[in-house]
This record gives sequence, C-alpha cells and structure tokens, in this order.
Amino acid sequence: MKELLRLTTTGVHSASAIRRARVLLALDTSVGEPDPKEVIADRLKVSGEMLRLVARRFAETGGDVLTTIGRKKRDLPPVPSPTTGEVEARLIALACSQPPAGHARWSLRLLEKHVELTEDIPNLDHSIIGRVLKSGNASSSEKVLEHPAAGQRGVRRPHGRRARRLRPAL
Repeated sequence: MKELLRLTTTGVHSASAIRRARVLLALDTSVGEPDPKEVIADRLKVSGEMLRLVARRFAETGGDVLTTIGRKKRDLPPVPSPTTGEVEARLIALACSQPPAGHARWSLRLLEKHVELTEDIPNLDHSIIGRVLKSGNASSSEKVLEHPAAGQRGVRRPHGRRARRLRPAL
C-alpha cells in the first residue's frame, strides 16, 4: 500500500504504471469496502475494462503489486527476421546487377519476382526488400560484395525516385 502511494506521488514513472497503481489503490479492500466500479472508473478516468484487467492481473500474479503495475515481458524478437547478412548481400548483389532484358532498371516488384526464382534466397516481400536496400547496414554485405561500378544506376522504387545508393567505405 505504501509502495503504491509513493509510486503515484513521487519520482518518475510511466503514466501507465501510475494509472494501474491508482486502480489498485481504488480497488483495495483492506481499508474497507471499495466504491462501485462505475464510480472508480469515472473518478480515475479509466474504462471498466481497465479495472477488470488490472484486477485480473493482480490475481494472476498472486498479489505481487510491482509485477501487476509493470510491463509484461515478451519474447524478443517476436518473429525472427527472414534476412541475414548473407541474404542481404545476395539481395544487394542482385539489385546492383544489370536489370533483365526489357527493363531499364530494377524495381522492388521486379526484384521480388527474381528473388522468388533464386533458390538460395528466401522468398521476400517487396516491402522487406525495400527495407533491406534502404537500411544503411551494408557493413555485413561489404565482405561478400564488391562495390558497384561507378555509373551503375541505383535501384528505383515504383514511383520513380531513387533508393539510397551504397557508398564505398573509406
């Protein structure tokens, strides 16, 4: 109880932690019968669902106040990235090569189609390909790739603007 009061009145804490602490203080039954949930929700400017969720989490954590008001831990990364340094290097090498016959330059959609045909690169969406080419993390691919020859065109997006060009390391 004292921890919650101190948390809500002093120090720097996240707004969500302070809000959950105030909900726990309002729902505390050790000081007497709490007000009806509608009154508490109106007074604290939260929804009834928020009251229910905080009370449920308090019960699930076995009455641990700090765990109840803190953030939930999640597995990182939630989804592993389909691109590795080698995949990025192969993708950049493909983007820096000559476009196929009948095309003046590589587009992200054209790269996507050619990635599907390449066996050693996993199928990637054009948005992922664009992020890989836009990111400045070319250091992992510099070991595998030679720098593109001066005068080669950069990859163009469907709207016609150039994507960022790789620059040689100095």
